[in-house]
Amino acid sequence: MSMSEVDLFVIGGGSGGVRAARIAAGHGAKVMLAEEFRLGGTCVIRGCVPKKLYVYASRFAHDFEESHGFGWSFPQDPTFDWTRLVAAKEREITRLEGLYAKGQAGAGVEVVKSRAVIEDAHHVRLLADDRVVRARNILIATGGAPAMPAFPGSGHAISSNEAFDLAEFPRRVVVAGGGFIAVEFAGIFAGLGAEVTLVHRGDNILRGFDDDLRDAVRDAYLRRGIRLVLGDTIAAIEPGEALRVRTARGQTLIADQALMALGRRPNTAGLGLEKVGVAL
Repeated sequence: MSMSEVDLFVIGGGSGGVRAARIAAGHGAKVMLAEEFRLGGTCVIRGCVPKKLYVYASRFAHDFEESHGFGWSFPQDPTFDWTRLVAAKEREITRLEGLYAKGQAGAGVEVVKSRAVIEDAHHVRLLADDRVVRARNILIATGGAPAMPAFPGSGHAISSNEAFDLAEFPRRVVVAGGGFIAVEFAGIFAGLGAEVTLVHRGDNILRGFDDDLRDAVRDAYLRRGIRLVLGDTIAAIEPGEALRVRTARGQTLIADQALMALGRRPNTAGLGLEKVGVAL
């Protein structure tokens, strides 16, 4: 079997990977890009784009309420359908994914739907068909993944990845974390009608942001009915008809879903970096 040879092999079809592949191909390089999931990466597939669509959806509840003061009335209260939102999100990210694929094809990049691992400094193995490609240069553009903690019952929790595609809308949600991902998802679920509790180890949310902003968001969330459990962490989750989420300081929270939004880590596990002497 003849071995493929390329000037540049890109591992990862997110923002960094597709851009690098397209620009390199535009300069005449022979480029292959491997993506094991979907083109577009975190931002397009399970980050900024779908999250903002859900933020927009969650804001309508407030707009409907405000409209009454401006002469509007509805024959009946507006109703929300979670499955329709999920389907609309899927249509939009699929459209964007298609644009990414079109851009790669137009530039002459060969896109392979496979996990790729590094064999040595100039060889990459495609696991989908166990093919080895020789590359003058290898670019690692694998991005990050949600950090999932280890505690009793942690397997019953979800990350932001799964939050976009839940089969049913959760009426009670516990969110762990105090960064912008945790805070934004807490706002989304609350806006769509869920009872939300945010558990964060710090004494205020959004560490690293302007203090006036942190206080304003915290107070606005409290006015909205979002419960903040500060100075605490999740210690265990017990499954049942509902989840029993136990905190380190002894509280028990009942939830339909527990979302861990505790930061992200580099997506480098099992990539073969040790074979080429890359220290992490």
